[in-house]
Amino acid sequence: MNHLLRIFSWKRSMLLSICVLCILIVLNFYGVYTNKFYFLRPDNYIFPILTIVHFVYIYVIQFKIREMERPDIQMRNLEYSLYIILFVYLFKLYESVNKLLSYTDFKDHLLPDSFKPMSMLILYLYILLLFLTFLTFKHRKDLVGNYVFDDKDGIDSWE
Repeated sequence: MNHLLRIFSWKRSMLLSICVLCILIVLNFYGVYTNKFYFLRPDNYIFPILTIVHFVYIYVIQFKIREMERPDIQMRNLEYSLYIILFVYLFKLYESVNKLLSYTDFKDHLLPDSFKPMSMLILYLYILLLFLTFLTFKHRKDLVGNYVFDDKDGIDSWE
């Protein structure tokens, strides 16, 4: 595990997470069956809106690491909401696997040449996103600390 954490340091995993999220936001509008982008479908906007929580979480961790602050309740609530968004990521992964496996069902139909490569790319990006999200949780635990709210020593009563 330490070797993996050295390869994917906090800065690398943060930048890679941001890049993967941005690519997946763009590819969320892409239709692999038709090789077209669909910007007028309202359900294509669910994933980009939910990724805002992920971007905010990355920013908060980066801020806490830079300022050497301890985790707070707002950060914990943000992380818990990201746990819920992980189910959306898992659903999108499941949806990508189903699209890729449906290739044999539609092989008699005219599918674009980019169907397999784009489906594989989207599948790998969702797997990478899940991996990087869990890695971000590990980096938060190692670099920022655990959520300990029973300790009253760090509380300033005059704030």
